[in-house]
Amino acid sequence: MGLILDAVVGIVMLVIFAIVVGTYNGLISRRNRVQDALAQIDVQLKRRYDLIPNLINTVKGYMKYEKSVLVQVTQLRSSIITGSAQDKAQANNQLSQALKSIFAVAENYPDLKASQNFKDLQGQIEDTEDKIAFVRTSYNDYVLDFNNAVQQFPGNVFANAFGFKKADFFQAPEGEKAPVKVDFDDVNTPSAGQPQAKGPAKKK
Repeated sequence: MGLILDAVVGIVMLVIFAIVVGTYNGLISRRNRVQDALAQIDVQLKRRYDLIPNLINTVKGYMKYEKSVLVQVTQLRSSIITGSAQDKAQANNQLSQALKSIFAVAENYPDLKASQNFKDLQGQIEDTEDKIAFVRTSYNDYVLDFNNAVQQFPGNVFANAFGFKKADFFQAPEGEKAPVKVDFDDVNTPSAGQPQAKGPAKKK
C-alpha cells in the first residue's frame, strides 16, 4: 500500500512540476514575443527619427514663420525612442500630429511642394508611419495574449510568484483617430514679407 501511495504522490508531483514548467516557459515565450515586437516598433521609430533632421533642414528655409512647429518636432524627436511603450506611444502620436502640421502648412509654399527632396522625405515618412501602424498592431496582439496569460488562472498564480507584470499596449490615443486640425491663423495673416498663398483669380 505504501508503494502505491508513494507512486501516486510521485505522479502528482510530476504533474505539478510539468504544469509549473509549462506555465513558466509559456509566460517567458509570450514576454519575449512582446519584447521582440516592441523592438520592431523601435526600428521604425528610429527610422523616422533619422529622417526628421533632413526634413527640418529642407523646410526651415521656407517656413520662417512656423518656427514653433519646427521646434516642437525637434523636441519630440529626442523623446520618441525613450521610455515605456506607453511613453513612446504618446510621443509618437504627438510627433505624428506635428509632422502632419508641417505637411499641411507646406501647401502654402508651392516651391517647397515642388521640391523633389521634400517629396522624397514626405514619402519616406508616410511609409514609416504605415509600418509603425502595422508593427503596432502585431505588438498589441502579443501584449493581449501575454496579459491574458498573466491574469488568467493558473497563469496568474505563477505570474505573481515569478514577478511577471502586465505589459503596456502601444495605443493610438483618441486624438490620432480624429481628423487632424491645423491652425492656419498665423499662416493666413502673415507678417510683413511672408509669402501669401494665392487663391483663384477673380474674373472681371
